[in-house]
Parts: sequence; structure tokens; C-alpha cells
Amino acid sequence: MNNEENYQPKGLTLIFHPDLIHGTTLGKKINSYTFFSYELKEALHISEKERQIISDLFSKIEYELSQSIDKHSKTLITNNIELLLNYCVRFYDRQFITRENINKGVLEQFENLLEEYFQSDKTQSLGLPFVSHFAEELNLSVNYFGDLVKKETGNSAQEYIHLKLMRLAKDRVLDTTKSISEIAYELGFKYPQHFTRMFKKSTGYSPNEYRLLN
Repeated sequence: MNNEENYQPKGLTLIFHPDLIHGTTLGKKINSYTFFSYELKEALHISEKERQIISDLFSKIEYELSQSIDKHSKTLITNNIELLLNYCVRFYDRQFITRENINKGVLEQFENLLEEYFQSDKTQSLGLPFVSHFAEELNLSVNYFGDLVKKETGNSAQEYIHLKLMRLAKDRVLDTTKSISEIAYELGFKYPQHFTRMFKKSTGYSPNEYRLLN
């Protein structure tokens, strides 16, 4: 850290070996905590009451570590770590709500970037859009961006892209001056068959059937 001279940061860090949670309920769900890969600027900001909850859990873990190890130690320590992480999930949910205006701005930018992506030649050079592309454009980590979109729309970022793609596909399929293969390539599909399968799964009709019906 690069800080002012004589600056003495204070805080708590929790570090544990993977073997500690091996075979526990926490071990089975540890990968579900998406905030581990958030960027520093996406950190959790907590209130004084929330800070006290976190501090209390650290104190309980510290207490267990200061005692003689017995058959209950591992269970109590891992349960407290899991509880701490679950509180972080709750606090992040609260933070997504309290930052709703900022999040809506991000969502609008995402929609604009999606529109620009399909209107440009990026579909030809980059193919179908990936979540990571938009997260990078918005200067956010992939997981934070995905969680933000999910909280705001109810859909994952990938589902949101898919819905946008299918809306465009349904409009373009009605342009009878172009073949289905041409439309597929324009949208970024490498293989027209892939486009046809995805379109039918979404609408219940193949592109040609949808064109004839409309």
C-alpha cells in the first residue's frame, strides 16, 4: 500500500488453509461467494452496527483459536466463518439497494454498449458478446457486474445478453432480403446451425418458420 508517511492502517484479516473447510458445509458452498473476486473499488461498505456484527464473529473465531483444540473446534470455527460470509452476502444485498441510482446508471451504459456492439462490426471481429467484454468496458469485475445485473433485472448478465440477442434476431429474421445464414453471421454466430438451435429454443420456431408465420 502506498500511503502518507506515518499512516498506520488498522484492521482484521482472516486467512485459513483450504483443509480447514474440507468436507464441511462451507467447503461445499465456498465457490458460491462471488465477492471474493470483486475489485477493491467494489468493496463492501458497512455501517457501525454491521461492523459490530463482523467484529463479534472475529472475536469468536479468535477465542476458539486461543483455546485447547478439541473435537468441537473445527466445527465452531468453520461455522463462524460461514456465518461471517453469509452476513457479507446480506450486507452486499443491502449495498446494491442503497446504490440503486448508481446501478441503474451502469445498467443504462450496459444497454447502450450492447446496442453499439450489435450495430458495429464487432460481431464480425469478436463474435457473440461475452459478459467479460462488457464488465471490462464498464471497468468492473465480472462477478460484481454479474451480481449487479442480477439484482437489478432478475436475470444474469448472460441471460440479459441472450434476451437482447433474441429480440434483435426476431426483428432481423423478418428481413426477407437476407438469408438466415447472413443474419446469423451478422449477429456474431460462427455457425448458422447454432443460431437456428438457439432461436428455436427461445421462440419455439425455427427462423424460417418464424419468418413464414409473420
